[in-house]
Formats: sequence, C-alpha cells, structure tokens
Amino acid sequence: MELDEFRASLDRWLDEHHEALAPDHPGLGTLDDQMAQLAKVKRLTYDADWMRWGWPECVGGLGGSTLLRAYLGEALTTRDLVEPGIYSMTEVLAPTMIDYAAPELAATMVPRLLRGEETWCQGFSEPGTGSNLASLSCRATRTDEGWSVTGQKVWTSLAQYAQRCVLLTRTGTPESAHRGITALFVDMDTPGITVRPIETMHGAPEFSEVFFDDALVPFDRMLGDQGQGWSVAMDLLPFERSTALWVRAAYLHRRLQQLLDVARPGALDPARVGEVTQIVYAFRARSRATQHRLHAGEQLGPETSIDKVLLATAEQAVFDLVADGLADAVTIGDDPVSQRWRSEFLYSRAATIYGGSAEIQRNIIARRLLDLGSDR
Repeated sequence: MELDEFRASLDRWLDEHHEALAPDHPGLGTLDDQMAQLAKVKRLTYDADWMRWGWPECVGGLGGSTLLRAYLGEALTTRDLVEPGIYSMTEVLAPTMIDYAAPELAATMVPRLLRGEETWCQGFSEPGTGSNLASLSCRATRTDEGWSVTGQKVWTSLAQYAQRCVLLTRTGTPESAHRGITALFVDMDTPGITVRPIETMHGAPEFSEVFFDDALVPFDRMLGDQGQGWSVAMDLLPFERSTALWVRAAYLHRRLQQLLDVARPGALDPARVGEVTQIVYAFRARSRATQHRLHAGEQLGPETSIDKVLLATAEQAVFDLVADGLADAVTIGDDPVSQRWRSEFLYSRAATIYGGSAEIQRNIIARRLLDLGSDR
C-alpha cells in the first residue's frame, strides 16, 4: 500500500472508530490508565490490520514501507489516542528482535507485542555506568540448563508491566568491554527477577530498577550469538532514534500548537515563539529525513545521535515556553488539563538524559561523525 492511500484510509477509519478508540480517563491519566489505553488501541488497530502494515510478513506483518507504521504512530499521537513515549517502545524493540532472534522466536513473539498482548522492556542501563554500555557488569554465566543471570539494571522503562526484557549481559571478562557482551530475551516472570518501580518527579513510576539473582534463561533465548550483544545494542539504538522520534516530533508539534491556542494574549514573547517553532520544525525535518533513509533500506548508525540531540533541544524548548505561557497551570493548577501540562513540563527535564545523555550523543557526533578525535 502506498503512503498517500494508507494515510487517507487510516484517517477515515480513525474518524469512524473514534468512540471505540478514545481514552476512558480524563486528561493524561495515570500510568496504569495509559498502559490500558495503549493495549486497547494496539489491539483494535492490529485486528483492523493497520498495526500490521510496515512490518515483514515473517512476523505477521503485511509488508510495505516503514513509512506506513511511522504515519500510524503520528496519527495516533496527534489524536491523543496514545502517549507517545510508551507507544514508541514497540518501534525500539521489535526491529532488533526481527534482526537477531531465531526466526521462529520472532514469529511467535513480535505479533504479541504489535497487538498489545504483551509489553517489553529494555535492560541496558546500570547503576554507575548509565550510557556507557561497554562497562556493564550484569553477568550471565553458562550452566547446564542455560544462562544464569545475576546483576542489576536501572531506569528500565515499564519493567513492572513487561512480560519480556531485551537484556544486555556480560559473558566475557570486564577487560573485553563490548566484545564480552551477550543479549538475551528474558521472560520477566522467571524466578530470581525482582522489579522495583521508581517514581520520577513528574509523578509516574515509569522507570524501574530490576534485580537478577541467578535467573535462568534458556540458551535459545540469545539474540544473535554469544558475544554479539554490542552489535544488538548498536542495531537497537538507531531504531530508538528513528520512527520512535518521529512519533515524538508529531506530539511536540501538536502540543506547541495547543499552547498557542490557549495561551492568553501577551503571555508569550513572539520572538521566543518563533525561535521554538524553528527548533521544532528543524527536529521534524531531520527526523523526516531519517524516516526516508530507513524506508530506502539504508543502515542507520551514529548519525542518529543528531536526531537525539535535536529531540532534547526541541522538547525542553517547547515546555519552557509552556512554563512561560501557562505558568499558573504548570505551578498550581489542579484540574486534569493543568496536571497534564505540569507532568509534561517536569518530564521534559529528562529529555537530555533518557535514550542516551546529550553529553554522550555530542561525544559520538564529535568523534564518529566529525572525526575530532578522542574526548580524553
């Protein structure tokens, strides 16, 4: 299906099924509300085939361009049917599962994620290492029954809801750095796994710390080969900054327009509005180019760090403007609309950290794209 045909048909279907798709909760809702809404929307769009377009047939998809699923995410986000951050986890994890899992495992698991039957999480960051994945210490030891995993992960999004985890573990010596990392696909109900949610300053326990105490993972749950975990991570991270960021760009564009619609006259500096609008459009233009590179089959790599830096810049710029134009709502408002603005403003403070800190992204840009040498 071509993009123009897909867009027109999808928009008609969304209009016709708006009542069934609409959230049952007012405003932003709790995280539990958002997760239930996400599952409902994914089930309805999958059963109507929209969620299947843009994914390969080997995992239950209908084929077609990746631009189709990018537009689906944009349409759902701009209609406020899903929260963009939790929706985008599918775009982060499913492509790497398709690339590295055994074909029969991917064929079984990916449809469950696309239809909203399951939630997956990403076990990468650890205490003391953060974005420095080569220094991770969560260890997987080979036993007769499988890999025995011991260690800790932190800032694991949606872990308390997840049935599966894409987990990076160390199977080599610490000195082997990225060459000693193995990726596993772990069932979160495995004995020895403990999840402790972390409530952030925007009031939602979106992240968790996850503890592994001799959790046993079958050998057939490796993603790729032993020691290939770094390649899995490098495959996953560009996806985290491609279609997922396009969906967030649509959300930021919508929220900026909504701010301009409701801000009282004179509350916003026109020059600042122009600057923020320019930042948002620059981010959208960059993200659009990345989408078309993915559509053309190009390999995404370190250049997607530029997309991540632009996201952080745009997100904080938009919600700094919100704080200027809707100060009462952000600081003291207690109605659902005000609570949503405040929650989004607080969450935007993390934009320079989540998905890879801005400092790390700028180092990657300097060293790997501009060849400016080591940061040491």
